[in-house]
Amino acid sequence: MRIGELARRSGVSVRALRYYEEQSLLDADRTPGGQRDYPDGAVDRVQLIQQLYAAGLSSRTIVELLPCVSTGTATQSMFDRLMTERDRIGVRMDELAQAKVKLDRVIEQVLAAGLTRDGVTGSAPVGS
Repeated sequence: MRIGELARRSGVSVRALRYYEEQSLLDADRTPGGQRDYPDGAVDRVQLIQQLYAAGLSSRTIVELLPCVSTGTATQSMFDRLMTERDRIGVRMDELAQAKVKLDRVIEQVLAAGLTRDGVTGSAPVGS
């Protein structure tokens, strides 16, 4: 598939796809005319790259770990890195869950105080 189609199907910009290729995160063959030609599995790979970036992994770390995704095997050091990153993501998820609970409490307090149309609490509630 061509780069524009991969961008459309994966929801990632063409520029980002070129960057992934520069970083050795994504491979493409070239047509005789020099255009990139990505395999069908490229959409899933791009989505995985996006998820790993969103989880805080660097492109360097992702490059180190992608062979595990492709082969389903790992060296001991790769396995250790997988475990470390998974544990780090778990800690971050716990921190985010705690922040969400705190924001839920603030929202409840604001609603209990009587949120108004002008965004000020204490006068006429929204919907009156």
